[in-house]
Amino acid sequence: MSAPVDSLLDADLTFSSAPFTTLDPRVSRALADLSFAHPTLVQAKAIPLLLDGKDVLARARTGSGKTAAYCVPAVQKVLDAKSTISPASADYQATRVVILVPTRELALQVNGFLKSLTAYCEGLVQIVNTATSGASVQRVLLSDKPDVIISTPSRLLSLLQAKSVDLSQLSFLAIDEADLLLSYGHKDDLTRIMDPASGWVPRLGVQGCLVSATLSEDVESVKGLILRNPAILTLSEPAAVSSLLTQHYTLTSERDKFLLIYVLLKLKLIRGKSIVFVNDIDRGYRLKLFLGQFGVKTCVVNSELPLASRYHVVEEFNRGVYDVVVATDEGAGVDEDAEPVDEEQGDEAGEDETETKKEGEEEGQPANAEAGPSRKRAASPPSTKGGRDKKRSRGDPGSSMARGIDFTNASSVINFDLPTSARSYMHRVGRTARAGHSGLALSFIVPKDKWGKDKSVSLKSAKQDEQVWERIKDASRKDGAGEMKEWDWGSRKSEIEGFRYRMEDALRSVTAKRIQEARREEVRRELLNSEKLKASRVESSFFATSERAGMLTSYGQAHFAANPLDLDYLRHDTPLHPARQQSHLKHVPNYLMPKIAAAPLNSGDVTDGSHVGFSRRGGHGARGRGRGRGGARGGRKKVDPLK
Repeated sequence: MSAPVDSLLDADLTFSSAPFTTLDPRVSRALADLSFAHPTLVQAKAIPLLLDGKDVLARARTGSGKTAAYCVPAVQKVLDAKSTISPASADYQATRVVILVPTRELALQVNGFLKSLTAYCEGLVQIVNTATSGASVQRVLLSDKPDVIISTPSRLLSLLQAKSVDLSQLSFLAIDEADLLLSYGHKDDLTRIMDPASGWVPRLGVQGCLVSATLSEDVESVKGLILRNPAILTLSEPAAVSSLLTQHYTLTSERDKFLLIYVLLKLKLIRGKSIVFVNDIDRGYRLKLFLGQFGVKTCVVNSELPLASRYHVVEEFNRGVYDVVVATDEGAGVDEDAEPVDEEQGDEAGEDETETKKEGEEEGQPANAEAGPSRKRAASPPSTKGGRDKKRSRGDPGSSMARGIDFTNASSVINFDLPTSARSYMHRVGRTARAGHSGLALSFIVPKDKWGKDKSVSLKSAKQDEQVWERIKDASRKDGAGEMKEWDWGSRKSEIEGFRYRMEDALRSVTAKRIQEARREEVRRELLNSEKLKASRVESSFFATSERAGMLTSYGQAHFAANPLDLDYLRHDTPLHPARQQSHLKHVPNYLMPKIAAAPLNSGDVTDGSHVGFSRRGGHGARGRGRGRGGARGGRKKVDPLK
């Protein structure tokens, strides 16, 4: 979790002044190490209330520091409780904090922040992330009654049913991204966990905190389950902060989406790192194969890939290793008033639940691991729509790169496929303009009269793009997110027509058969990468003490020292080559360069990060070659300027 910059901070407060003076010095020192000098707006309001023992329901935009707003009071609560109990007492070591999150990636992120926050607690605060480990690992870690448990609702419910977790001394319950968690169908799971008849959670004495980017009707409906007379914080960032996100859209046909994304990324019309969202897995691979022919390297992230690989992509993206991530947003929710335009996605989610349940049983979990609505979906027969692809799908329903993940310094979000709801759009664009940085959101919208013209690249949900976009604009106006402007490409959109033949040539080579081959190849490769990552990086659920964390970190460093080539093998942007290689597409001659783009180089072609010019008539070729008498040795070859 990155520290916010000045535009998000409350300059009048510091973590070393009131009302934060009651924080344990070890927590304050850890916050200083994390560069948390001033609290953000949500932290300045929520932390004092939670430290006073009040329940809190907070709504704040993504990237505003919500994670720290509940993690700091949670750690403080554990330290306060242990300071009043003798270490010899049976009640000294007990689970006092539970944090529920909707996705496994977010669970890893919260776990990492808590580890940093408790760096000076010398093993006093044990943290276990049950969302990402197998049943055998969980049994070992949970037997020590960890102070903090991070989990998804369905996983926690299965652990409670198996009597692997004891929450009799629970005193703090936090739910992060509550709107997303409920949109994934976890409402019944929460109801069963909090049911007084079950006796799992104490009826009294449990402080609650719900944080969310939106306060939907679902969130309001479960408020009474978790909270008692809560302080409701509906926080809107200052105008200067909301203006950091620039939102544009462009009207285009389904086929021209590929032309536009090619021009945007190849000519670097959008600078910096980009996240490109698509609506299904096949389209992600189609886009990767398409862009790969032009030398544009991309990472594909979807629910089929192992969790270790998905999270590693986020870490490497944040470190600046990758510039473009193609993310499949399979967990997009639907507004209550939305038309049922995403039936296929709903079917896919149901089958993903089925596959995840099977995987859990293979790991040794009980057969009732998925409860409530999850079990009902798993029991339902799979849909026949797009049956071939869905039968192969082994996705993870608790995965979405559009929600809650802390991407840092992503300069832009491109909605290659428009989401099916305003809520999903808000979560997507929340991956940029985070922590006070500026960002751009660009959405491709398919008018209804242009939908379905080309079945090979058509997407069912795009038929409703115009209706969905109107709902998105209405929701944006209500949130004060600023005006959404149509991007006319500087009134020079016609100049990119010169790239159409290249786009058509590349798109023809990306066949349905090649997409399926690439899909299998990527999953196989990432499964191998995942095993290496598990052996070389600190997986949050595999340690409970700082000593073991240090041991595993040393092991990872030793592994890469002994196997330096493994770092290269772990790259996630390796090209998936199409059947037909067309190397000339990687180079853009100067005469094709439109005036809307500032060429990244003073002269020559736009290439893969280096200048590779083409020879011209007149003898200005490579230095020291082809200048001998008669040209007998090293003579110039004929050069086609189009290649």
